[in-house]
Amino acid sequence: MKKRSVSIEKTRVFPWEGAGGEYPAGIQDILKLLRFAPEDGRIWLDDQRMVMMHLAALVTMRRQLVDTLGFAAARALLSRIGYSSGTADAAIALRMRPHDDSLHAFMTGPLLHGLEGMTRARPLVVEIDVARGKFEAEFRWDDCAEVDAHIAAYGLAADPVCWMQLGYASGYCTAFMGRRIYFREVECSGMGSPFCRIVGRPIEEWDDATIERDDVDHPGHGPSIAMHGSDCAHSSREKGGLIGVSSGFLTVCTMLEKVAKTNAAVLFLGETGVGKGMFARALHKLSARGTQKFVAVNCAAIPETLVESELFGVQKGAFTGAVASRAGRFEHADGGTLFLDEVGTLSLPAQAKFLRALQDKEIERVGDMQPRKVDVRVIAATNEDLAGLVANGEFREDLYFRLNVFPIQIPPLRERRDDIPVLMAHFLKHFAALHGRRITGFTERAVDALLRYNYPGNIRELENMVERAVILADDDHALDISHLFSHAPSFMSQFLRMKADGHIGGPVEESASRPIAQRILDEGVAFGDVETSLVELAVARSNGNLTEASRMLGISRAQVAYRLKQKEGASPD
Repeated sequence: MKKRSVSIEKTRVFPWEGAGGEYPAGIQDILKLLRFAPEDGRIWLDDQRMVMMHLAALVTMRRQLVDTLGFAAARALLSRIGYSSGTADAAIALRMRPHDDSLHAFMTGPLLHGLEGMTRARPLVVEIDVARGKFEAEFRWDDCAEVDAHIAAYGLAADPVCWMQLGYASGYCTAFMGRRIYFREVECSGMGSPFCRIVGRPIEEWDDATIERDDVDHPGHGPSIAMHGSDCAHSSREKGGLIGVSSGFLTVCTMLEKVAKTNAAVLFLGETGVGKGMFARALHKLSARGTQKFVAVNCAAIPETLVESELFGVQKGAFTGAVASRAGRFEHADGGTLFLDEVGTLSLPAQAKFLRALQDKEIERVGDMQPRKVDVRVIAATNEDLAGLVANGEFREDLYFRLNVFPIQIPPLRERRDDIPVLMAHFLKHFAALHGRRITGFTERAVDALLRYNYPGNIRELENMVERAVILADDDHALDISHLFSHAPSFMSQFLRMKADGHIGGPVEESASRPIAQRILDEGVAFGDVETSLVELAVARSNGNLTEASRMLGISRAQVAYRLKQKEGASPD
């Protein structure tokens, strides 16, 4: 792999700066991704829905946040918003320039930032080598909209005020590099400087004392955006390991914080691998029972004949082989939390005893007539439709309502794509240390593939992919797509082709659709009919999800919507 390390000097004339009032080529490429659909009330940038906001509205929002939450909390929130935006733009940049060198692809971010009306970003120094994980950047920001908003609300400040923009820079570079990048604002026009200037490098290369001080003084700034996400995630960094920045993740964290102060039963719902067990542990740690026992039971892993004895215990002589009395999981969790995973697999007899334990707060061991009081908070989880099981008579309705006091739906990873870069960096660091490997990061195409993949196994699948890749890759190299997707050759084939010398090359260039195209021409099918049929089939396969359909087809969501609308408005003839 060629070395991709580039340094930009201050005196350089940048190729994206046009002449004679014309748009340079880089901006022209981006403008092709921008689509307005005023009749539908939508603006699209590639497959991302955008909104236009008056600067006056940004001033009002900033003032309300600061006056209501205080400067520190407002900064944290606005930083997270910027981080999410930067992550989304990194996905667009990687899709736009899959064949370009690192520098050219990376510079799409500043162009996107300018197109979105936030600031004019001028690179002063950029040293980037994705394969080796090397990164250092210094940017100058002119005419920053966030500075204008802050000065309009509060006048000149004593500290830097580009909170959203720092979050954007951290999110964009973290997603692009596949490792956590931390930015600091060293000059700010909101403090009276002629322009704003930021410096960024991998978080490990900053002074730890400085980073820690920034985290304490300004929660949500820099690395705290990636690791904390919210107060819930801040606590769980040490007490459960929750990591995320997406709106779906933050919503779940907010619900955890609300219910943690109570003793209410909680039911986690979500697909396999979304992290229900991790959220359950975080809830326990956040609660008043956090210092007591957390007992986890996988109901699906216990044979049906042993469920009752495992949950409620056994009295000596209850059956052949019961040579001693033994406490069950309820008694072990007394004073703490009992987590029942896959609760939908419990047998009906076990459900009846479980319901009594919840209602009366007492249990009876198998073979014993003596009730025993237990003080246990129950958290349950399932990937099944419990309401459907109730309708089919496979789950007790009264137990369902007892468990469903406070349901929390955890979204799948494909709906939390802002979390993917953060999780990638976390798993890479964890497994590299666990297995004693020296891995520099992720290649560009690996990042692109990971951002596009739909993760049927959710976070657990991503975790396994990164661990397997860390084991397969060579030391002092980056994780490539072949390391990550060896279990999914059909998906990997979308990104890779085999060169004549047997080495893996870039994205697929040969079209597999040539035989299909020949058949269409031979049969005289109209091009418009083929296009419409493909759109309708993709929408049907994605269950009406136009964004997912657009990914299948490799076009924008707006194009899919336009084709459907055109079909609906077509005349009968």
